[in-house]
Amino acid sequence: MANNPVAWFEIYVDDLARAKQFYESVLSVNLEVLGDPNDASIQMLSFPSNMENYGAGGALVKMEGVKSGGHNTLIYFACDDCAVEESRIEAAGGHIQKPKMSIGEYGFISLATDSEGNMFGLHSMK
Repeated sequence: MANNPVAWFEIYVDDLARAKQFYESVLSVNLEVLGDPNDASIQMLSFPSNMENYGAGGALVKMEGVKSGGHNTLIYFACDDCAVEESRIEAAGGHIQKPKMSIGEYGFISLATDSEGNMFGLHSMK
């Protein structure tokens, strides 16, 4: 495989407005509407991304028949210092599962649960 294996991610949610507020508060980003206006069963809000740079773009998705939660896939958001984003989690309606911890030469991570019950990670080198 010549490129990084993740091309896109989706985080399924039950309450799109609540999830939007959570991720915008914790990550200090603005999510934008994305999707097919002809399919009312799917609503998507995309995370800011630059498809020419390292990493994968992704979106929050509300789709009929698909529930949030489950903890079967873990997405890590890149940060300058994951302690900064971690400090915003509980005020935004989430829960810290594992506070910032060292992963040796690979930097630091924090694990948390969002407002919809999805576990996610934060990663930084400092």
